This record gives sequence, C-alpha cells and structure tokens, in this order.
Amino acid sequence: MTDIQDAIVDAKDKLPNVTPVPPGFHSQASVHELKSRLQWGEPGLTIIDVRDHDTYNKSRISGAMNMPIERLPGMASASLQVDRDIYVYGADASQTAEAASTLREAGFQKVAELQGGLFAWQEIEGNVEGVDAFTDPGADAYNVFSRLQAFNEERAKEAKMK
Repeated sequence: MTDIQDAIVDAKDKLPNVTPVPPGFHSQASVHELKSRLQWGEPGLTIIDVRDHDTYNKSRISGAMNMPIERLPGMASASLQVDRDIYVYGADASQTAEAASTLREAGFQKVAELQGGLFAWQEIEGNVEGVDAFTDPGADAYNVFSRLQAFNEERAKEAKMK
C-alpha cells in the first residue's frame, strides 16, 4: 500500500459509522428483528405462515406465504432455496417450533421461529393483510427519512430486548 492509500484507510477508520446496518439472523427471532429487516428493505427473506388456509386468508403478516404445516416440506422444497432466510410462524409457539423443525430436517439452513407470531406482530403495529385486516400505511409511509427513523427506533427496541 502507498502512503496515500494508508492515509485514506486511516481516515475512514476514524469516521463514525453513520450507515445503519440490518440486524443479523437468529433462529429465535423477535418481531422487532423481522420488522427492522423489512424496513431496511431486505429482499433476501421469506415469511411463512403455517396456519390453515382459511385462517391465513383472514389475517397475516404482509407478504407472508401460506404453507399449511401438513404440506410444508413439499411446498417449501418446491419453491425455496435451502440457504434462504426463512421466518416461520404458526397458530401458537408449538406449531411454530414444529414447522421450524420440519424445515430444518428438510435441509433448510436459515430458519427462524418468529416469537409471538401474528399477535406479537400486530402489537408492534407491523403491517398485516387479509380479509379481516385494514392497513393504513400512514402519511409518511413513502418518506425515506421517516423510514430510516422508524428503522432506528426498531433497532433501539431490539437492543433493549437483548
């Protein structure tokens, strides 16, 4: 390296980190973690709802795919890559754990159990869709500055939970 390159590297190291970074992946994921990733705009994840089709149609996390637990391994293997980040939730904690275990046994490497499921998601005002759901994106839903502020707030909440 030249002296100029060394000086540039030294200068960069001294700058504060002002660029927000998305949260990491955990096998037991909080709804705050998922919401942060979605607000960050990460396309590299899939949300799977393993409840029955009728329940799924009534209300679900926005963008979640329905793969009823009895058909889960086949549907997931046919449509998802094994190294995809997957967040799974069911009707309760035991169904969520069963679904995550089933996916891991089928060879999926990054499976997260979404703690609290749909109820916890609604508690933090996460976007939902379905027949029984009404979502109002809010006045500043498409404001980038507002989204970054919301992202930082979610990260702060997540940090408190650790």
